[in-house]
Amino acid sequence: MSNSNSNPKILMQMTGSISCYKACQVISRLTQAGMQVQVVASESALKFVGEATLEGLSGRPVVSDLYGHGTMMDHIHLVRWADLILTAPATANFINKISQGLGDDLLTTQFLAHDFKKPWLIAPAMNTMMYLHPITQASVKKLRELGLGILETASGVLACGEVGWGRLLEPDLIIQEIKQALHQKIEPISHPQIPPAQKPQKVLITSGGTQEPIDEIRSITNHSTGATGAAIADTLSAMGFEVFYLHSTTAKKPITDVSSDSFTSFETLKEKLQKYLGSKQFSAVIHAAAVSDFSVATIEENGKARAVVPYGKISSGAEIVLKMKQNPKLITLLKDYAQNQNLKVIGFKMTATDSVEAQLQAVKKIFSASASDLVIHNDTHEMKPEAGQHLYHAFTPDLEKKDLHNKQELGLFLAQYLISKGSPL
Repeated sequence: MSNSNSNPKILMQMTGSISCYKACQVISRLTQAGMQVQVVASESALKFVGEATLEGLSGRPVVSDLYGHGTMMDHIHLVRWADLILTAPATANFINKISQGLGDDLLTTQFLAHDFKKPWLIAPAMNTMMYLHPITQASVKKLRELGLGILETASGVLACGEVGWGRLLEPDLIIQEIKQALHQKIEPISHPQIPPAQKPQKVLITSGGTQEPIDEIRSITNHSTGATGAAIADTLSAMGFEVFYLHSTTAKKPITDVSSDSFTSFETLKEKLQKYLGSKQFSAVIHAAAVSDFSVATIEENGKARAVVPYGKISSGAEIVLKMKQNPKLITLLKDYAQNQNLKVIGFKMTATDSVEAQLQAVKKIFSASASDLVIHNDTHEMKPEAGQHLYHAFTPDLEKKDLHNKQELGLFLAQYLISKGSPL
């Protein structure tokens, strides 16, 4: 892989070994060379070196918790972010786990999210007998065959007092290996063909608020930013779903590269839902858009009836009277529009009440009026954007509830739901 970036991004994994102190020198040398370093440390590694030291050397907060708030997708996002991944020191426990495809913490799940399109270097550090153990050697062999770079251990006096192989390579040699790997061409590994039953699910996500026109300039809209829909799109895309993002023109866009189209009003959203659901085999719709319940039917300007758009701009000095018409609930029409008769529909309901009973009744109303398979509820009283708090409640048709504390938890929950409940095409 030829890296033209003058400031390569290095994901530095650290597992629990006394040689973590030498890995700190590697971090320091990399940052001094102008590289961007993000440290991911295991719980054991942090017993040898503190977070303050690692953050001070890298200039970035250390990530260590697979389930940390706001970082629950880092097992995927950081691997995608990096130009090169380095595990130093790599313990026998870590090496043997990843060679068997085990993922029970942040570091091992990052390996399972590796796409083999960028270098991954492993720098072992352990006792001689642990390194030469047949199981460890078989694991090293398997990782090397997968295309990972194994930075063979050095011989010398070990921390346990024994003499032999197992020492972490010196920082200068590790830096040299990193620089060389950044300019190597990566040969893609051969992935097995995915059976038809396991092909990625196609999911349509609606997001953002509609704008109901009054004239060619003004409209009636809502406060929806589309941030929730964008976050869900990012999570599903990162987990291998094929996402189509249908968003309002003002909505937040996903970070990941997904197919998309935009809408403005209720009518344009309705038309595009009919178009895409009727022509593509989606397995699910996540209907997160904030759709207006009303559209402008007629306008009186200074006592005289006039047409709605596209007939110019109403004078700012005019007195106007708007007559509104009720829009049908799009969520009740989605399965009718769909080419796939097994379409899963996930609806959203926002309320603005402290009454738990009123919130529950609103959710029940969605289920009774539509064939929704799941409803995600949130309430304005449980939203504190400045504190990063946004609670969601997932309801099944029998009103079983699961509380989700942020957009990342919501995205992961929906991914797991679709994987387990997703309907066949």
